[in-house]
Amino acid sequence: QVQLVESGGGLVQPGGSLRLSCAASVSIFSINTMGWYRQAPGKQRELVASSTRYGSPDYADSVKGRFTISRDNAKNTLYLQMNSLKPEDTAVYYCNAKVVFDNYWGQGTQVTVSS
Repeated sequence: QVQLVESGGGLVQPGGSLRLSCAASVSIFSINTMGWYRQAPGKQRELVASSTRYGSPDYADSVKGRFTISRDNAKNTLYLQMNSLKPEDTAVYYCNAKVVFDNYWGQGTQVTVSS
């Protein structure tokens, strides 16, 4: 069983930055794939960024060049650095971990981009 706890969301003005954190209850060193998803009101959940143990990170086209996903294995924490935020980035952001055949989710953290 893997527990994921997100933090770092909040209200930010357009052009601003936030860093989301996802603390895992287990060592993330052995988790092959972790990622961030988001869901805006009335829309489906979408992949924002993913990180694998040995490959390059992958990003949605809408966030390339603005968001950066990273892992700190020592802290068992996944991060999402979000820069140049836009109103369309407003959503609940979820952390995800794929472990063998299981899919784990955090509870989500709200990000609101508004002036």
